[in-house]
Amino acid sequence: MDTFDIIRALCQQTPKAYAIIRGAIVNGSMLAYEFGQGTIIVVEAFGLPVTGCGLGIHAMHIHEGGNCSGSADEPFADTGGHYSTNSCPHPYHTGDLPPLFSNDGLAWMAVYIDKFTPEDIVGRTIVIHAGVDDFTSQPSGNAGAIIACGAIRELYQ
Repeated sequence: MDTFDIIRALCQQTPKAYAIIRGAIVNGSMLAYEFGQGTIIVVEAFGLPVTGCGLGIHAMHIHEGGNCSGSADEPFADTGGHYSTNSCPHPYHTGDLPPLFSNDGLAWMAVYIDKFTPEDIVGRTIVIHAGVDDFTSQPSGNAGAIIACGAIRELYQ
């Protein structure tokens, strides 16, 4: 497996799962491609909060819950906790992803994850947090409020 295999997979394969990511001001999408023994996750997001020098760093995770709903006080409460198939602490949950880096509110990322397949995450949610994950605090990294969420669905071919 090399870089060209990943690029070829993104260009030639149809994703197995997808999510439309939405928040009050954030919009985006996630695609999940089957690759090797895992998954290539591709995320794009627009309208992310801008901090110093036009940049932003946002924690991103796969959550257990299947809906991006909640209450007025906690709009994304139904996302549940981080998706975890092991008994490991954060940042080693199955659904812990690398941070999403943005420039002027725009972000794009592709990452290979061997902890799950696209089928494993269908029916779960992907969330973007307001802040950066500290990779230490338990149970979920102290990354701030969820600012956007997408329900992960199977992409029928």
